[in-house]
Formats: sequence, C-alpha cells, structure tokens
Amino acid sequence: MLAPDEDRPYHARMHKVVITDYLAPPATIEQQELAGIATVECLLARSHDELIGKINDADGLMVFHEVSITRQVIDMLDRCRVLVRCGVGIDGVDVAAAGERGIYVCNVPDYGVDEVADHAIGLMLACQRGLMLADRRLRQTLSPWNYHAVEPVFRLSEATMGIVGLGRIGTATALRAKALKMRVLACDPYISAGVDKAVGVEMADLDTLLAESDVVSLHVPLTDETRSMIDAGALARMKRRAILVNTARGAVVDTDALTDALRSKRIAGAGIDVLPAEPPEVSMPLIQLWRTSGDRPVNLVITPHCAFYSEPSLVEMRVKAAREIARVLKGEPPRNCVNRECLR
Repeated sequence: MLAPDEDRPYHARMHKVVITDYLAPPATIEQQELAGIATVECLLARSHDELIGKINDADGLMVFHEVSITRQVIDMLDRCRVLVRCGVGIDGVDVAAAGERGIYVCNVPDYGVDEVADHAIGLMLACQRGLMLADRRLRQTLSPWNYHAVEPVFRLSEATMGIVGLGRIGTATALRAKALKMRVLACDPYISAGVDKAVGVEMADLDTLLAESDVVSLHVPLTDETRSMIDAGALARMKRRAILVNTARGAVVDTDALTDALRSKRIAGAGIDVLPAEPPEVSMPLIQLWRTSGDRPVNLVITPHCAFYSEPSLVEMRVKAAREIARVLKGEPPRNCVNRECLR
C-alpha cells in the first residue's frame, strides 16, 4: 500500500527538507519559503554520527559549515534531490558523490559580499593601525601612553594591497582598498581578460604579489590548488612589515607556519576570520599565541568566522538557499548548481 502522498506526482507531494547544522529551530524563514512544498527540520548536528537515521527520507538538505557531507553521508540519502550549501564554499561537500546519485549540489554565491569585504578591510585596519595591539598591551601597564604603543605604522595611502582571488568578494575588497588610496595588485589565473581593467587593479603572479604587498588579503575557495598556499615559503616572501588577512577558508593558510612567522616577526601582523577547524582547540599554536598577553603581545586579530554576518546578509543567504531547494522540488532547474559535470 502506498503511503500518504506517494500516489501523487513527485512535484505535488509534501517533501521533507532537513537543515543539518548551525541553525536552531524554528526555521521561520525556510518554512515560509517552502510553505506548501516541504516540511522543515533542524538537526543542529556537529558530527557525521548525529546525522545517522535522520536524513534518509530527506528530499532536500540545507548545510551550513559545522558538518561535512561526505560520501558516507550521501550514501544515507534515499530520495534526496538537492543539497544546498548555505554559503559560498563547497569544500565540505563531496560533490562528485552527490552527482553520482543524481543530487544537485548548489551554493549561495552572491550573498554577504559587502560584509566580507568590509570585514577584510576592518581586519587590515585593526592590524595596520595597531588597534588591538595597543588595547591588549595598555590593559596590562597603561604605558607607553603614546604612539610607541602601536609603532611602527606605515601610511596606508602609500601602501600596496595584494588581493588573492578576484571574484565577487575580492573585487569588492579591491574597490574599498582603492578608495583608501592604496595601490592594488591582484592574482587570479581564472578571471576573464579585462576584469582587472574594469576594476582598476594590476595583475601579478603570486610571488610578485607577496613580495610587493604591504597587505595580502585572501579571497579564494579551498581546493587542492589553494590548500596551504600560504605556507612558510609564502610567508618568507612577504615584507617584514606586511599584514596577512584571511576571510576565505582556514586551510588556505598553514597556521603553524603563520604562528612561527608572527612570533619571529617575519611578518608584522595577521587578521584571521577562518581557521582549519572551528571552533579551534585551545591547544592550537595560533590560538595560544593569540591569547598570550604581556608587555608586547603579537599583532594578531582573530574573529569567529563572522565576516559574512549582518542581519540582512543572514536573511538573504537563508532565503536564497530555501528558494533554490524549492525550485528543484517543484521540478525547476537550480540556478547555482556546482556539480553539473558530475550528475548522472
């Protein structure tokens, strides 16, 4: 005997959408966007094990960043048609395994652009002006109560910003840097010809960018090519007064090498919003260095993967993710599918 709904056309029956992680119920936005199409369940999972037995009957998955969707997870899915990553990066999803099962993998590539660019510039300014450095140092001693608490500080309008990855967010960051009168270099072998001219930046290879930039800001996805691209060798090619900013993906930077570079003053500072594992372990060398106080703390600012966040940005991301799910469950093609070449 058919269960309720199973004698109705696929697109007409009530579906089930599971939000795997991060978002606590009630999922009001998602329920509103999927009204009449699907029920919505929030799991708040933090590991693979917490998904077992809870996603088998899901027609759609919405995934944030606290669980990875591995081949093992995908093998649990008996009727899933679409998986939407609530964000830009898809490194936490086995897109090939999903494609083999005929599951669309989509992302939300066009939300939070201004927020992340603003955050990158904010981290740069905090490090370049020594804001957090002075704050932590003076809490201990109230001395020196003068510019020596932040020295040395270079003049921003005479400095060079190096943008690694000239996509939406990299471009937005470059435009902000230009507004601050900075010279802007960019490294991105995948952009279309002429984009650099439209944005008004100079293209350079990575070695040249690292050598000439006073600030290096990362805006690349995590791939085999970009994993640990900022390693000890890359840090050694940077200026001693240079600042590294990472609002992209944590594993793009070798954090142990960065710890050594900051401790030895091989570079002058770093502003980090993303780490390879989140939340980090207390024992992580970079976290230990960051938490160290004293007369001369390291010029290191760490924020908790919040560059994307503003209230409007979070709403935008959730609405667009839910609408992508709705399109597929109604039998329409998705707009931001990232695994078409893998689909079977």
